[in-house]
Amino acid sequence: MAVKIRLVRLGKIRTPHYRIVVADSRKARNGLKIEEIGRYSPASEPSLIHVDSDRAQHWLKNGAQPTPAVEAILKVTGDWQKFKGLPGAEGTLKTLPPRADKRAAYEAAVKAAMNEPKDGATTMKKRAAEKLAAKGAPAEEAPVDSVVEAPADVLAETPAESVVESAPEAAAETATETAAEQ
Repeated sequence: MAVKIRLVRLGKIRTPHYRIVVADSRKARNGLKIEEIGRYSPASEPSLIHVDSDRAQHWLKNGAQPTPAVEAILKVTGDWQKFKGLPGAEGTLKTLPPRADKRAAYEAAVKAAMNEPKDGATTMKKRAAEKLAAKGAPAEEAPVDSVVEAPADVLAETPAESVVESAPEAAAETATETAAEQ
């Protein structure tokens, strides 16, 4: 039986993922396989390559022939050099840097949020409720500091009582004049 180590294609259009399998060369590409020995995903940067080195060495020693694509992958991982006795058995496989621990990042964010003072609403619903409460609340009187004072000589000329009394009288006079004109 002619045994080959080859790739079985998986994935969607334009996003391939491959499994490195040992199969009979007379079977279809995605047909019956003897054993799966690894995975290859070229879409990520750097490419994801995972090969079970012990099983690859076993099949190479027992006469399985790798396809050119699998041979290139085995050279990257160093398994081909190890099988042939060539230098460079460590391979040139690039690995992804370790990802940040999501749980640690979440706990740090929670700790930072606990230390911050609660100033204002945190959700849209609460913000809307605060705006509605602000509209419904009566307007506050202006603080005393912001009132502009008139010069003392102007205040001496017009007493405050006459200004207060003259305003309603003037409004009443204009109302009677407009009624008479009609």
